[in-house]
Amino acid sequence: MKLFLRPLCASLLAVAVLSGCTTAAVAPAVPLEINLVGMNDFHGHLDASKFEYTSAADGARQSHLAGGVDNVAAALQAWRKVDRDLLFVGAGDLIGASPAMSAMWADEPSLNALTMAGMFASSVGNHEFDKGRAELLRQQNGGCVSTQPEKACQFAPDFRGAGFTYLAANVLDSATGKPFLPAWRIADVKGLKVGVIGAVLKDTASVVLASGITGLEFVDEADAINAVMPALRAQGASVFVLLIHEGGSTTEAFDKEDCSELKGPIVGIAKRLDPAIRLIISGHTHKGFQCKVDGRTITQAEMGGHVLSRINMKIDPATKAVLDIKVRNVVIKPGQYPPDEKVAAYLASARARSKEALAKPLARVAVRSMGRRASAAGETALGGVIADAFLAATQDQNAQIAFMNTGGIRKDLDVGENLTATVGQVQIVLPFGNTMVVMDLTGAQLRTVLEQQWIREGAAEPSVLQVSNGFTYRWDPARPPGQRVVPGSMKLNGVAIKDGATYRVTTNNFVAEGGDNFPVFKEARNKIDTHRRDFDVLVDYLVKHDKAGKPVGITEPAGRIQIVP
Repeated sequence: MKLFLRPLCASLLAVAVLSGCTTAAVAPAVPLEINLVGMNDFHGHLDASKFEYTSAADGARQSHLAGGVDNVAAALQAWRKVDRDLLFVGAGDLIGASPAMSAMWADEPSLNALTMAGMFASSVGNHEFDKGRAELLRQQNGGCVSTQPEKACQFAPDFRGAGFTYLAANVLDSATGKPFLPAWRIADVKGLKVGVIGAVLKDTASVVLASGITGLEFVDEADAINAVMPALRAQGASVFVLLIHEGGSTTEAFDKEDCSELKGPIVGIAKRLDPAIRLIISGHTHKGFQCKVDGRTITQAEMGGHVLSRINMKIDPATKAVLDIKVRNVVIKPGQYPPDEKVAAYLASARARSKEALAKPLARVAVRSMGRRASAAGETALGGVIADAFLAATQDQNAQIAFMNTGGIRKDLDVGENLTATVGQVQIVLPFGNTMVVMDLTGAQLRTVLEQQWIREGAAEPSVLQVSNGFTYRWDPARPPGQRVVPGSMKLNGVAIKDGATYRVTTNNFVAEGGDNFPVFKEARNKIDTHRRDFDVLVDYLVKHDKAGKPVGITEPAGRIQIVP
């Protein structure tokens, strides 16, 4: 009997001190926990803004003020009291297409505030390239030599750059074949080396100005990510987190646990990744989700700082294997947590400085007020001026016609008796920060666009597009919707528009994507987003005419749109 038991006990209890044949169980190791917070598509939203959402908890539609960098920092401060090793990371578009309080200072306040909030790293997004590669490097590394010198280092004279690291594994310098920015960064967390990798959508070149990314190549996301894994392993990384500015969408609630209906480019990318990458923090689509795809966790946290993704990873301390990942998408509401005094003070300073800057005079205009009051035909004085500014700004792209949606003009341009427009007065007219998009439309498509002004599903009334100088037409309210444009009345510089001819057209990116019930714009060909904001375009137009001694301004519509009596 002893001859049988002795080898059996030895094999079962080789790591124990044997006394006879003791068979006491060994307690399992306690998993290590890595906590992360993910943000994407902040877009310089320093202040809280309205967030409408439906929660998985009760299915009710809700609306709250949410976000704001002060409230984000307060939440992070509270969560770090639970875990001081918490990693705050981003998935791109932290800046760009930003509100005035960030954009007027070249987004430096946003980069500084996120640095103060403790961000570790972020993938680049397409909007990080809005001002070109040189400006992105300045925003990363600091300095005042900028492609936007009127904004750079104006908030503070010693801009030191982002204190976190922008990552881009799939953006290569064409001259060297190497990543333009670091592909990865390692975080030491509780004795583990966590490899954080960054990437951006491979189609970035199609949505940014070509001149700004000369010499850069955007390659396949999954291939580039997989290619850096050996280097990360060689540096001792055993846990891997992907930050990627590419996303998807689902019909499920933004906070539904382990959602399963995710669709979009990120799904295909995820399925091709090294199996060791179990956590993907995504961006770009401005959708909130926390999904499982083939054993991987893929998250996104809406946009503007409205939501943060709280992520918990459990790691086997012996094998370094990922045991479990849990995600909670959390709405960030003002006052939820004790303030981060440093970030709150910085935001207060930005608000005060911006208020002063908004009062800065820009240009003299010809009239005290350019208004949104429409003629019987639907044309407005201010709308025509804005459309003219759009056309002037894109004639280098061969633009011939420009459109502005009336819903995007939020206030009259009222300048007072001194006839001098200020930054604030112009900014409140065009507050959305939309960008100019140039495209090709046929004459037939142009007519369909105009007919869609009166065919508006779910809309209470028509919405007449404002048109630029040189484009004219007549419409007949007695005709049925879809047939109201008088045949032969559409003209460009007095010449009739031909159905089969192609015309170069400018509008803002909202309308270009079919917004405001104009779906034909989605069918346009050869689209180029200039990434020039409507506000900047209008300012440039007013300033140029003022300097030429011909201030802009009319009090009545120009008569480009006529209605049949």
